[in-house]
Amino acid sequence: MSIYVGNLSFDATRDDINEVFVEYGSVKSVKVPTDRETGRVRGFAFVEMSSDAEEEAAIAALDGAEWMGRTLKVNKARPRT
Repeated sequence: MSIYVGNLSFDATRDDINEVFVEYGSVKSVKVPTDRETGRVRGFAFVEMSSDAEEEAAIAALDGAEWMGRTLKVNKARPRT
């Protein structure tokens, strides 16, 4: 399962996000979607960690946290429909 990270700063990079989440465990991947037309970051990301326990720790610690001037929304990602 992966973690949805919303309300990201448009200046946040994949490496920035990785640095924050690695404090809670091993990060397997960070995906930062961009707008097809402008190439600009869309303000959210998906983070995959090695275990559910690490994901739960990151969600508990970071949901509602202030980062890069924004209040993060962090929760389990819902499967695509």
